[in-house]
Amino acid sequence: MDFVTEEEKTEDYLFKIVLVGDSAVGKSNLLARFARDEFYPNSKSTIGVEFQTQKVHIDGKEIKAQIWDTAGQERFRAVTSAYYRGAVGALLVYDISRRQTFDSIGRWLNELQTHSDMNVVTILVGNKSDLRDAREVSIAEGKSLAEAQGLFFMETSALDSSNVAAAFQTVVKEIYNILSKKVMMSHELNKPDSSSFDGKTVVLPSEDNPQPDAAEAKAGGGCC
Repeated sequence: MDFVTEEEKTEDYLFKIVLVGDSAVGKSNLLARFARDEFYPNSKSTIGVEFQTQKVHIDGKEIKAQIWDTAGQERFRAVTSAYYRGAVGALLVYDISRRQTFDSIGRWLNELQTHSDMNVVTILVGNKSDLRDAREVSIAEGKSLAEAQGLFFMETSALDSSNVAAAFQTVVKEIYNILSKKVMMSHELNKPDSSSFDGKTVVLPSEDNPQPDAAEAKAGGGCC
């Protein structure tokens, strides 16, 4: 007889989501704000890899978002392959007050696409929107890049919590929508589908999991 925990009984899906971007753009504080509603003004760079989970409810289903955070410094790049493996969602983060972090987005996106097992649902996140007076990257530039790459887009502030939950939930909901469509198609064709299950990590075949169209890139996430 198989024994399962109470958590395993109630959990419908588990989605692995990764945080990607330069060091000190606020990835760890985005995670802390979303998972625990906490903020650390003097937080130090993440060492190695850590992850936390947060439950999200969509259409009556309980989804556990397993969110992975790693340091952006080059010396930790050795964790790359294992970090990205199995990810179905990603937050690509830059700091609106430091243009070089925005300029690095292309490299991070390329790394994500190179090392992930599939096309990952991705949102471009301009963090630290509370630093209005220090802004070096405009909202229009963020939207333009997101549209060009077929990504969702939102600006956030881990400090005042603006759009933090919305950014994570956008990714989780899009993954769930893709999964739901695949399950319905499978049922219509009366074929077994590896994506239809309860309480296991979701793996979406890449050929049927395109990025959201550029027209779908979220333009509503401005400065708050």
